[in-house]
Amino acid sequence: MEGTIVAICLSEAKGTPKKAVSSVRLKVDHGLENDAHAGNWHRQVSLLSYGKVEEFNQKGAMVGHGAFGENILVGGLDLRQLPVGTRLAIGQALLEVTQIGKECHSRCQIYDRVGDCIMPREGIFAKVLAEGEVKPGDSVIALAQ
Repeated sequence: MEGTIVAICLSEAKGTPKKAVSSVRLKVDHGLENDAHAGNWHRQVSLLSYGKVEEFNQKGAMVGHGAFGENILVGGLDLRQLPVGTRLAIGQALLEVTQIGKECHSRCQIYDRVGDCIMPREGIFAKVLAEGEVKPGDSVIALAQ
């Protein structure tokens, strides 16, 4: 299965919106260089399927890239269907899926405005196994476990 990076987003400080960038380095045991949520834990990189964001926007949400706190927005691949342990070849980097969805302890601005948020059920998280530079347009290839 293969998709394409639509956008890469990061935030310089926790609690601030993620903004799209033209490229980023993924670092082993860290995540995205210069992202406030990076660190040596199991949720180094957050990914979301672009198709799910489009479906959400058709309901009137009208959210942009990074609005759900995702680091990498991927087109052409339903990330939610990938089991934990799946490896993702992204540009020069290699990631491993570590978590599907997440529990939100407080409602985000999107939930308050629209009454729903897709990140808790559609977002996936990964750790970086091999570092490399990634940019929009790069392939995202799901490899066998």
